[in-house]
Amino acid sequence: MRWRKGRRSSNVEDRRGMPAGNRTPRRGGMKLGGGAGIIVLLIGMFLGVDLSGFMGTSSNSQLQSPQVSSSGSQVRSNDEASEFIKVMLAYNEDVWNKLFAQSNQQYQAPKLVLFDGGVNSACGYTSSAAGPFYCPGDYQVYIDLSFFRELQKMGAGGDFAQAYVLAHEVGHHVQNLLGVSMAVQKRQRAVSKVEANKLSVLTELQADCYAGVWAHHAHKDNQLLEPGDLEEGMNAAARIGDDALMGRAGAQIRPEAFTHGSSAQRQQWLYSGLESGDPQLCDTFAS
Repeated sequence: MRWRKGRRSSNVEDRRGMPAGNRTPRRGGMKLGGGAGIIVLLIGMFLGVDLSGFMGTSSNSQLQSPQVSSSGSQVRSNDEASEFIKVMLAYNEDVWNKLFAQSNQQYQAPKLVLFDGGVNSACGYTSSAAGPFYCPGDYQVYIDLSFFRELQKMGAGGDFAQAYVLAHEVGHHVQNLLGVSMAVQKRQRAVSKVEANKLSVLTELQADCYAGVWAHHAHKDNQLLEPGDLEEGMNAAARIGDDALMGRAGAQIRPEAFTHGSSAQRQQWLYSGLESGDPQLCDTFAS
């Protein structure tokens, strides 16, 4: 992606190295458990559920990522990663400001909080095992940059894969501004667990579509994407489908337990947004 000359968003709060909840500041590198442990964490990251308990740790434990050398590594250092994410946030702001204005609405940009290990928000304490998330209570997106290292280990690396993750969370912010989030939560409280999961899937797929809409306009306005970027995004969408994650963990694939959608669904809606650039066509609930 052609990102280095882009402006950096000022709506970023860096809490890395700061205490959060019962967690102490990170002082050194500690490798995560391998094999099944990594798979459990990845499922937690993408399903938005803290599964660190399955690894013999609590949600308040200190979750740390390996120290990665900047030389010879395919994963950028934390400093470069933070610069990248600030630029991507700025492009999200530009696109959604434009699209909201076209609908005679005013876009309220979210704040991005960078953290490591765990963080407190209006949604409570969350460990890094839950992955990037958006908290509708404080209109903020939260990302532990070490997540992108785990994403690459999963075979979903690349600039656009990372940009897609952020754009998906900003998509949840758009849903919050439009009243979708509150309506879905209200409905989920009135239906069965299976039906609530279906509503969750539709919500996540709409955020995927919004991520595609963002990429469509960001490239149209700034020539942001390079050859191979779209393939990275579609690959990431495939890798993080509920069926792919369950299969990777060796679990039975149970569609009734899906909360984010299958690989095919996530690819379909991301591509729909990429192709059309029209948020009106992201009505997953109508479809």
